[in-house]
Amino acid sequence: MKLSAIIGALSLGMLTFGSSATWAAGAEPVSIVQDPTAVGTPVGKRGPTTVKFRLEAQEVNGVLDAAAKTSFTYWTFNGKVPGPMLRARVGDTIEVTMANAKTSALIHNVDLHAVWGQGGGAALTSVAPGEEKTFTFKATTPGLFVYHCATTVIPQHISSGMYGLILIEPEGGLPKVDKEFYVMQGDMYAEGAGPHKDFSMDLMMKEQPTNVVMNGSAAALAGAPMKAKVGDNVRVFFGVGGPNLTSAFHAIGTIFDKVYPEAAIDEKSVHHNVQTTVVPPGGAVMVEFKARVPAKYILVDHALTRLMKGNVAILQAEGPDQPDLFRAGKADAKPAAPAKK
Repeated sequence: MKLSAIIGALSLGMLTFGSSATWAAGAEPVSIVQDPTAVGTPVGKRGPTTVKFRLEAQEVNGVLDAAAKTSFTYWTFNGKVPGPMLRARVGDTIEVTMANAKTSALIHNVDLHAVWGQGGGAALTSVAPGEEKTFTFKATTPGLFVYHCATTVIPQHISSGMYGLILIEPEGGLPKVDKEFYVMQGDMYAEGAGPHKDFSMDLMMKEQPTNVVMNGSAAALAGAPMKAKVGDNVRVFFGVGGPNLTSAFHAIGTIFDKVYPEAAIDEKSVHHNVQTTVVPPGGAVMVEFKARVPAKYILVDHALTRLMKGNVAILQAEGPDQPDLFRAGKADAKPAAPAKK
């Protein structure tokens, strides 16, 4: 299907994506897609404490594109892309244990952008297969920060899936919302004639991705949409692992009520009524909006050729029609009454 037809079908809410495929016997790859509802526990009003996180590097044969029946050897934190969303607050003492599965072939580590210290912790966490190391840091700055592997070749480790987000909430926590979601974009460089694709260093150095994904696998969050209800206040934690592409993050069918640019969690920095926000590789943003009408809100990078490479997610808001806000017909036609629950 041509790009124009895909975009048109998405805008009409008519395009659907498959979320499963039949694989050759004995060769079935696993899903590496991170659950977008796995956002961790809000800190609320609690005081500072000690928080412990464990990350394990796992190299797995995962589904790259279910519709195309292709797979890829992902390098992951805890078997998923992105890695787990870590959540703490300013003033917490955070203990991070970095492990590496015995089955791994390579050394891995972790660099957290929320850390003051050499390499963001990378210097203290380089672990060979079967090893683990621990370091501790103090959370001093609120924000939504990327973490990633920083072992040579760094962009290869990132492109292969080793990135995630750590949220450091301000004192008193974030304002309560009805729904929170965790989504990250990554650009991938995969080549090969067969169903299993290999990493391409050449394509990565040329910055020519074959796949641009949300939560690790092509169109995975379109085949299994996120869910909300009409009237819900929605918050999306969005980050870009990269390693190369900047995202023009946009949600078709809605307008962001609030954008915390570059994930600076400061009410003085909030932008209101935003259509598209720019997120660089290694960066993040927090956006909020009210699901005012029932619709499939389509999350994309508005560099829309990337849609052809798998870069799409759907947040489906269900509930009664809101004809005062959105309806078929002429403006002077009397709106139909909303359907009763």
